[in-house]
Amino acid sequence: MNPQNPKLVYIIAGEPSGDLLASRLMQALRDKEPDILFAGMGGETMTVLGFESLFDISEISVMGIVEVIPKLPLIMRRLKQVMADIRERRPDVIVTVDSWGFVHQALARLKKEGNQIPKVHYVAPQVWAWKKGRAKTVAHLVDHLMTLLPFEPPYFEKFGLPCTFVGHPVIENTAHLTSDTPAFKSKYGIPEQCTLISVLPGSRQSEIKRLIPVFKQTLLELKKAFPDLFLVIPSVAAISEKVEAAFADLDIPRRIITGQSERLAAFRSSVFALAASGTVSLELTACETPHIIAYRFGYIFNRVAKYFSGTKYANLINILADKLIIPEFILENCSEILITPVALNLMQHPDKAKAQVDEARKYIHKLKPSGDLMPSEKAAETVMQSLLKCNII
Repeated sequence: MNPQNPKLVYIIAGEPSGDLLASRLMQALRDKEPDILFAGMGGETMTVLGFESLFDISEISVMGIVEVIPKLPLIMRRLKQVMADIRERRPDVIVTVDSWGFVHQALARLKKEGNQIPKVHYVAPQVWAWKKGRAKTVAHLVDHLMTLLPFEPPYFEKFGLPCTFVGHPVIENTAHLTSDTPAFKSKYGIPEQCTLISVLPGSRQSEIKRLIPVFKQTLLELKKAFPDLFLVIPSVAAISEKVEAAFADLDIPRRIITGQSERLAAFRSSVFALAASGTVSLELTACETPHIIAYRFGYIFNRVAKYFSGTKYANLINILADKLIIPEFILENCSEILITPVALNLMQHPDKAKAQVDEARKYIHKLKPSGDLMPSEKAAETVMQSLLKCNII
């Protein structure tokens, strides 16, 4: 690459999970091409690498019709801002990361304008779970798709979309795990002798509003069996104050922490975890932390999701295994009445907790790409290949 004419990669990452993926991709691209430039929208992890986001992505990190409608005017303003920025900067490649609701609108506008900049999307929409018709839409709007799961490419390739399974970020996130529980507890003033559990109510404001009340009631029940209960609550900076406020009336000692390395240290130090359904379950499995997952939408979307879901399970470990390994409490089953006895059973019987972890870990290796590359390195290689194929480099 010519240092006098560095290439510009425009990244659109609309939520914390995408922010972490994009930050890893940025670093891997810099390792290949130190002069490469970045612009677009992203979160706090990208900012640490010097990325200047157009705006705070927490403004548009919402999910479901009920949450989207009130923010629709703001989302549309931000979308127009992104479109104008792309026209002005004229990047060499556009990499969209997850957040298909927002990304879809951006890509559709670019398509309508006849924009010829190569477009690579990172994280396939979960067409295997629902809305299978989106696969054709994705194929129409992007030039290359990078998937996290090994079984996803065929859903899109049948519509002529080139796909690359780059691997799941949990492989990279947990590649160099260390365990120093005493040091972690000392750092955050956590008693050496306590029953420490991780509580993960999600990274979107709408998620924490729905899950925290259920988790709080569950935790109060757990405290009856474990009077020395102590909570560690990993969060992201954008919503950590809201999470703290939501737990303020809970009479259980706790610490809220931020940062990916601290998050994993918390998992390794915890004897159990209550978690929102999502990637975190893979991280907890890799960290050998027994856990349950829970999730629910608003009332209307709960009803819709129940009838349109195309999978037997919500948890990726369960999907990969095609059997229930990680207990999941989804939609109308997301209730402290159902969660509490299962959580207590795992916490009170370490042998059952260990059996869960041992069985779940068998499926983590399926998420690693072939060869010796890490997922971010494979993704960076794919982005570079897209540039080369378009005769840009």
